[in-house]
Amino acid sequence: MLMHQLPPQPDYFRVKVWRRLRSIGAVSLKNSVYLLPNTPEAREDFEWLRREISAGQGEATLCEANLLAGITDKEAEMLIAAAAKEDRSSQADPSRRRAVRMARVRPRGATWVTRRNVHVDRIASSWLIRRFIDPRARFKFVQAEGYNPEKGEIRFDMFDAEFTHVGAACTFEVLIRAFGLQRDRALGAIAEIVHDIDCKDDSYLRDETPETARVLADLYSRHASDDARLEEGAFLFENLYAMFGGKLT
Repeated sequence: MLMHQLPPQPDYFRVKVWRRLRSIGAVSLKNSVYLLPNTPEAREDFEWLRREISAGQGEATLCEANLLAGITDKEAEMLIAAAAKEDRSSQADPSRRRAVRMARVRPRGATWVTRRNVHVDRIASSWLIRRFIDPRARFKFVQAEGYNPEKGEIRFDMFDAEFTHVGAACTFEVLIRAFGLQRDRALGAIAEIVHDIDCKDDSYLRDETPETARVLADLYSRHASDDARLEEGAFLFENLYAMFGGKLT
């Protein structure tokens, strides 16, 4: 459950929050109170949004809830499912300071740690890391909460990580900026695709985004292994990089 209080101005910020809530499938229980099923993916969506609201001078509280009266958990689940079905039918197509200091010296053969069950931002970021930042990188997958990093490990796309969402920017975008890769136009095009799929805010609306999202969804369904997802995902992003005119190795 996400409860928020937004500043009266600017108007566009209120519209942005409303669009994000709608895009992630959140259901309004009452004014400024929104529900999602209690899953890691939903908690991640709400946590990023909570940070954006705070950055926009608003207030937001995120909590777990058992609904006992007025509306039950089962009824809430039915509302969420109905909203998701309606959304699918209406759509035509389906830095942190510490990170800046770390980026001054490129890591070599570091262990990069992220959450299990990788999706678009972590898959793309892993490709970016091994392709442009740390060619000998090793990846470690851990629980989303309660992990204490070992000495020398670098965390990404996790809460309190060295490299993770900053404001409206997803982790892939943050890594590009932190390691000075902004001049690479092919990476910039991929960043726009990754941003729209991960943040669900339709900021860029590139023609390639829906198909990339479909390919990734198929990848998730076929591979439970995070290593397998990274391996196949690397081919996807390497092909996108070439398509946008990036230099091949």
